[in-house]
Amino acid sequence: MTLPTAEAEILVPFHDCDPLGIVWHGNYTRYFEVARCALLDRIAYNYTEMVESGYAWPVIDLHLRYVKAIRFNQRIVASATIEEWEHRLKIAYAIRDAASGERLARGHTIQVAVTLPDFQMQYASPDVLAHKLGISP
Repeated sequence: MTLPTAEAEILVPFHDCDPLGIVWHGNYTRYFEVARCALLDRIAYNYTEMVESGYAWPVIDLHLRYVKAIRFNQRIVASATIEEWEHRLKIAYAIRDAASGERLARGHTIQVAVTLPDFQMQYASPDVLAHKLGISP
């Protein structure tokens, strides 16, 4: 089974950069978030729908590998792919130059389901995620 992927094109704004016109390192995670939102929209389980289902999925781990500097006004493509979903949600990310396809960064996040409103961690992903992924629980 192929798990879903999504991507988003981003034109790097000036306010994301340091005085040298290079994207400040903390903004790479924002680009991951843009791709993650596109992915969650694709499976019809965005943050609003998560809350409506009675769950939140906080990030508990983040890994980011910088490959090459991203610069002001560069057009990039950030992609997100679900890699694991049964006991946790692992999403892999890649940021590439839109014109050349050259990889600029990669990483992943680990998220776990917690019930709302009490934030009790779940040790298995709730059935709603399997349903959104088109998998019978």
